Amino acid sequence: MIEKGVKITRWSGEKPVTEAAIQKLIRDEDLIAYKWSNRPGDVYGAHSHGYGKVIYVVQGSITFGLPKSGQRIELFSGDRLDLPYRTEHDALVGPQGVVCLEAHR
Repeated sequence: MIEKGVKITRWSGEKPVTEAAIQKLIRDEDLIAYKWSNRPGDVYGAHSHGYGKVIYVVQGSITFGLPKSGQRIELFSGDRLDLPYRTEHDALVGPQGVVCLEAHR
C-alpha cells in the first residue's frame, strides 16, 4: 500500500512521450514547472519538503524511496509522482540519467 497522499500516474498518452505533452498537462493544472536533471547513479538522501511536489519524468528513469513504508517507486519517461508536503523520500537516478519537470503545490 502506498503512503497516504502519494500518487503514481503511469504515462498512457502519446508514445513516445514529449516534453511539450508533459508541459501541457502541467499548464492544464495551472502549475508552473521547472526542469532538472541528474547523471546516472546520482543519489538523494532521505529528506522532505514543506510543499507538495508534482514530478514528471521526461527522459530516463529514477527510483524514489519512501523510508517510512520501505517502498520503492521506479518512474520512467512520462510517469508522474505526486508527493504531499512533508513526505520523507529519497531517490536513485537510473542508468541513463534522468530529466524531470517539477512543480510545487
